[in-house]
Amino acid sequence: MESLEYFLPQVWFVILALFLFLYVMLDGFDLGVGILSLTASTEERRGILMTSLSNVWDANETWLVLMGGALFGAFPLAYGTILQALYIPIMIMLFGLIFRAVAFEFREHSSNKFVWNLAFGIGSLFAAIGQGFALGGVIEGIAVDASGHFIGGNWDWLSWQTVLVALTLIQGYVLIGSTYLINKTEGDLQEIHFSTAKLAAYTTLVGAVLITITTPIFYVTARARLFSAPLVYIFALIPILGVLLISLLIKSINERRETRPFVWTILLFLLTFLGLGLIVFPYIIPTEITIYEAAAAPSSLVFMIVFIGFLIPIMLAYNIYQYIVFNGKVAGEGYGD
Repeated sequence: MESLEYFLPQVWFVILALFLFLYVMLDGFDLGVGILSLTASTEERRGILMTSLSNVWDANETWLVLMGGALFGAFPLAYGTILQALYIPIMIMLFGLIFRAVAFEFREHSSNKFVWNLAFGIGSLFAAIGQGFALGGVIEGIAVDASGHFIGGNWDWLSWQTVLVALTLIQGYVLIGSTYLINKTEGDLQEIHFSTAKLAAYTTLVGAVLITITTPIFYVTARARLFSAPLVYIFALIPILGVLLISLLIKSINERRETRPFVWTILLFLLTFLGLGLIVFPYIIPTEITIYEAAAAPSSLVFMIVFIGFLIPIMLAYNIYQYIVFNGKVAGEGYGD
């Protein structure tokens, strides 16, 4: 039984990480396309961007719902504490997601699309900002008492470090959104997104380098983990792999490849998640409460695994089927004009 108390929280930590990665990867290009829609020069081009998302964006956000439910069931203490500590950025994210969802539906039936176009783009931007500040707040750490309850202030999540994380995440979303649109468009519009992908690759790299440098300087716990064996060797490898992937990404953009930029970007996101997970683990409330202290009872964790074990393959199969069915280019009348 004692071994289960250590093994089950680790399993659920991995499951939560999987849900978070799938959400950021799938809804990431969703949000990126929404942000890029603010820069579209014509209504037709903006319509093409929106059409590229019309059949997939609902399913993409399902992973966020699953992650919230899994966090509540597996680590109820962490759920309550994190939501209280990050109440403002989470509300910014939720309002952004609501705005973009309503705008997406109303735009289709509106004769004056300007307001709904603006709401969709701004909603996407606000959702990305909220997620960036929430991520920065988690990395920075959450002040709790001995019982794991939040004792900090409402604005603890706001600092220049979290601003840096938020700006970098936005650039990452623009990058994955641009590489997605390279796959879905052609002609002049595709050329535009080759350019935005290249620019976003450089700005994301700058943000990632600054975060990599400042994290061990300003966060004692992260510094202790980053420079302790054997993790120091893994962390030394991650920046090298990151530079390699960025190089391959830019090379594929310069060569005007259609699929490779998106693949390299996904691998960059995966590498980032691996590094973040290694820094955070075994804490679920950085840097105070571990997954073992915050976990629900073993019987509850086992009960949830039985159902989630059926749900994950079904959701993955549905997502894969969806992208296979709606694979291909999106075009409109006068396309490329």
